[in-house]
Amino acid sequence: MNNQLKTLLLLGALSALLVAIGGAIGGKALPIFLVLALAMNLFGYLFSDSIVLRMSGARVIDETEAPALHGMVRELAQRAGLPMPKVAIVAEPVPNAFATGRNPSRAVVAVTEGLLRLCDARELRGVLAHELAHVRNRDTLVATIAAAGAAAISYIGQSLQWGALLGHAPQSDEDGDGQGSGGGLLLAFLAPIAAVMLQMGISRSREFLADEYAAELTGDPEALASALLKLQSYGERMVAGGAPAPAPATASLSIVNPLLGGGLSKLFSTHPPIEARVEALRQLGYRYAA
Repeated sequence: MNNQLKTLLLLGALSALLVAIGGAIGGKALPIFLVLALAMNLFGYLFSDSIVLRMSGARVIDETEAPALHGMVRELAQRAGLPMPKVAIVAEPVPNAFATGRNPSRAVVAVTEGLLRLCDARELRGVLAHELAHVRNRDTLVATIAAAGAAAISYIGQSLQWGALLGHAPQSDEDGDGQGSGGGLLLAFLAPIAAVMLQMGISRSREFLADEYAAELTGDPEALASALLKLQSYGERMVAGGAPAPAPATASLSIVNPLLGGGLSKLFSTHPPIEARVEALRQLGYRYAA
């Protein structure tokens, strides 16, 4: 399925879930939780660049400090029709990269020192193209909408759960006789889990979209595929050897997540499996070659 369409369907499912759980609680509490969730996520959206840079320890650098890196970012940004973003470096040995900023004019592309040591110029170009794809696709906005919906559902679910513990189970019928309250309570427990899964699904679809656009921008899907395999393998080895892993709060922004495990954890992962991404990129490569 087209990843853009998949994103729209997942956002629609998240909205439907919000409506369903809102109907379960009713009353005056729903608007309060919605406003709270929207306010928190609006703040995060407006100040995402400064928040993320501070959390990750990224340092914005000028062109004199890294002329080759700036030149590569500038060339790709021009090809993508984007304004030149700020460039930052994170003093971290685990190779990774991320982009932040609420719109292209406030974008920041950050790379770790480990990435600069590990990747050759061709692979680095593929990674930077992936991050600029997030800027072009306004994925910070998409992530904020998804997070707002998921947070609202979680807050409402928690309020229903606490109400049940205190003896105030939700009543779904107009007469208030309690019929259907069991279904409302079950929804209160399951809806937050489903909301997080939908939010993670949206994030994974945006990663595929960014990979696809990066391949189109560079005309070299194999470069990004090679970089992804290197990043995943090297990052996992360093984390296993005791190097600090990316903070969970910023790991979702990075091009790969070394914290990704197997099994059920994949349902709640912000990133698709590297193997799936590499396969998709190589399929694009075969298409370009033909």
